[in-house]
Amino acid sequence: MSFDYKRMMKFELNVGEKEKKQRMAAGAVLLFISIFTAKIALLLIGLILVATGYSGWCPAYSGFGKNTCETGGESTNS
Repeated sequence: MSFDYKRMMKFELNVGEKEKKQRMAAGAVLLFISIFTAKIALLLIGLILVATGYSGWCPAYSGFGKNTCETGGESTNS
């Protein structure tokens, strides 16, 4: 399995609705925990999970060609 940098720059939606909810929930939990434990790593991971869950695009998924969207369509302006 190879990593494709050109495919990563297309910004196609590649995170499905179910996974978006899971990423947002896990990211929120990690952000909450990082507030009380003062762990920078938890904060960064939580921010990344919330950002990719909110946007619906994961750069690692793009690079590896993975797509969990049901339609697999490109991003549209809505």
